[in-house]
Amino acid sequence: MVRALEPAVHDRAMSRSKVKDRGALEERIGHHFADKDLLERALTHISAASGGARVNSYQRLEFLGDHVLGLVISDMLFRAFAKANEGELSRRLADLVRKETCAEVAKAIDIGPQLKLGSSESQAGGRLRATILADACEALVGAVYLDGGYPAAEGFVERFWKERMLKPLRPLRDPKTMLQEWAQARGLPTPTYRELARTGPHHNPKFRIAVELPDHAPAEGLGASKRAAEQAAAAAMLSSVGVAADKLDV
Repeated sequence: MVRALEPAVHDRAMSRSKVKDRGALEERIGHHFADKDLLERALTHISAASGGARVNSYQRLEFLGDHVLGLVISDMLFRAFAKANEGELSRRLADLVRKETCAEVAKAIDIGPQLKLGSSESQAGGRLRATILADACEALVGAVYLDGGYPAAEGFVERFWKERMLKPLRPLRDPKTMLQEWAQARGLPTPTYRELARTGPHHNPKFRIAVELPDHAPAEGLGASKRAAEQAAAAAMLSSVGVAADKLDV
């Protein structure tokens, strides 16, 4: 007969497992924390914060990490694209710091299983939610910066963003920007977007968005976020007026 572990023994086993998991995460990001509390806070969602206090969650670190990430990537872009003008650098920066990119990096690091979530958030699929993954990724950048300074944060960002910087996966001008430029060049107002429907479970929603312009039929798009659905709707309208998604002839 196998006896259950005594509570104290079970707690020690869980603690060792947690330390091992955190160590594996540190290996993946290339930084070992001197202050382990910073790492814990970077992985703590507000739903699991002690006393429900926001200061005990990753939100402050997310704020800091967002700005550190922007600075590091701006520096990387400035050095890598010596002939690019300010507009191109800004568009590249926006693509690299967007929530979708941060969520992709979080998945590459496998942050999800490491997150500390409240029971309801965890049961709702919070470990897979793009917004939570992106926020935690930014918080991790902020934690690395506080623990190791700018060089540590730079090393972390370069490890996971450099390839994305050199081989962009998306057009520099996204469909929404392209559609707005196309409309303005023809004296039309800024396109308006309207949510038509939201379906699916809370942790994996699907949005249907319509974009409208005067004298043009509305176009619709689907996406896992409102932003993605808006981009899809803009791409659909561009297609309907004969504009390719990778260029804009005004």
